[in-house]
Amino acid sequence: MDATPSPLPTTLEAAARRDRLIGIGAALFAVSIWGAWIVATRHAVSGHLPPAAAGWLRFVVTAVVLAPAWWRVGLIPRTGRIPFLFCFLGSGVCFFLVVGNAMRFVPAADVGPLLPGTMPLVVAIILVTFFGEKLGPLRVIGFACIALGVLALGGRGILEAHDGSWKGHLLLVTGAVMWSGYTIAFPRAGMSSAEIVGLIGIWSLILLTPFGLPPLIAAVQAGLGLEVLVQLGIQGVGALVALLAFGVAIEKLGSSRAAAFTGLVPPLAALIAVPVLGEHPDAAAITGIVATGLGVALASGAVSLRHSRAHSR
Repeated sequence: MDATPSPLPTTLEAAARRDRLIGIGAALFAVSIWGAWIVATRHAVSGHLPPAAAGWLRFVVTAVVLAPAWWRVGLIPRTGRIPFLFCFLGSGVCFFLVVGNAMRFVPAADVGPLLPGTMPLVVAIILVTFFGEKLGPLRVIGFACIALGVLALGGRGILEAHDGSWKGHLLLVTGAVMWSGYTIAFPRAGMSSAEIVGLIGIWSLILLTPFGLPPLIAAVQAGLGLEVLVQLGIQGVGALVALLAFGVAIEKLGSSRAAAFTGLVPPLAALIAVPVLGEHPDAAAITGIVATGLGVALASGAVSLRHSRAHSR
């Protein structure tokens, strides 16, 4: 009597493949928004809006739209308080003020390599050192490529730091470490993406209102209402959608693989800065784009030895 093979493995493989594709799509969507966010934030804080005002626009939309989620959990979550604290420090008001002030000292071209470009490396170091995560040879090569891209895009700016730009570089690296904490703590908080992001939004809004709302009112009274609306769309709506999408990517791919996709932000920001800020990538920028893209493909698991062997059979 012949045994009928169980369709369960095939079903599980199909589900895993679907989750992987969803995670990759969500990660790509998030980093695209972040590339535009870097350019928009640099334009805002170097112009008429201080970092606190831009931050208020970022978090007001999150707090309002996700009010049902954070209301359900309560302002102080019953469980996962320590992981949530790291999430808040890594993507809330503290993170935004650190990065926003950094952008007052450095151009947009320096932000991508030193913030999202550095973050995957920090995440990998933390996970390997403290959580015992194992990295395959291709993923190690991928992270090395991301590091090469970071150096190619940002190394020159660091070596030629002047006019206080070293302060911006230091703040950006600090922001990368903070964001790494958010990425690692997110799946350990025991809450949904909407609940975590909503709580981060309402607490950030509460803390920023005394400092961020008055400059916004003054800007509108000075005839800058259109600029405020544009920033509201990018900072508020865009940031909310990106955070939710990145949360999905973390859930589907894991922290280190999702973090690897942020290596795409530097080249995206550099490309967007061409028409918006008039910055044109040179040979170092092109080298960084190629190295970072290859690194993302390897470190994220989009290319693996297992798949290569499977296709060769």
